[in-house]
Amino acid sequence: MSKKPEQLAAVYAASTPQEAREHYAEWAGDYDEGFAAREDYQLPTLTARAFVASGGQGPVLDVGAGTGLCGAVLSGLGVGPIDAVDISAEMLDQAMRKDVYRDSILADLNEGIPAPRESYAGIVSSGTFTHGHVGPDALSALLRVARHGAQFTLSVNSVHFTEMGFDEVFRKLAEDQIENLVLSEVPIYGDLALGEHKDDTAIIVQFEKS
Repeated sequence: MSKKPEQLAAVYAASTPQEAREHYAEWAGDYDEGFAAREDYQLPTLTARAFVASGGQGPVLDVGAGTGLCGAVLSGLGVGPIDAVDISAEMLDQAMRKDVYRDSILADLNEGIPAPRESYAGIVSSGTFTHGHVGPDALSALLRVARHGAQFTLSVNSVHFTEMGFDEVFRKLAEDQIENLVLSEVPIYGDLALGEHKDDTAIIVQFEKS
């Protein structure tokens, strides 16, 4: 029997970046089969398709890329080049094996992204803005590496969105840093999901950098 629902709970409960790293290091090897496949994890696909539907183009930074589920969908839809950034070296190792990324960047989003300013025409993130992970303060690091007019498509766990005040942060950003803000609620998991969080939803946030 898979231990991965418990692993998800542990990740959600993480209170420090180091705790997150430790949990993801343990989870990386069978994340795709032991969690994503068994829990019918749809969010990476929905996020990638939303990015493409909005006209998003490369070069793209996949933020919190994990094992590369979102990047693989992006690549399959003809988007590229794609770079991956994640806090977990083990997750990035799995992502790079999919052969869809140009480069990988090991970084804690709370401390910034070691990439030049205005490097990317697109920023995509699926499953990173959630419990035990980063809050809205990390958005400044994403905006720094995005070009003017860059398309953003970010998923935010719906409960996390409310608890961490994302709505107010996006409203403030819309005053002078972003435009064409659109929010859409989507299911995180498909009909086959059985875990405790099977009915969870996320807000897909789309906008352009002014």
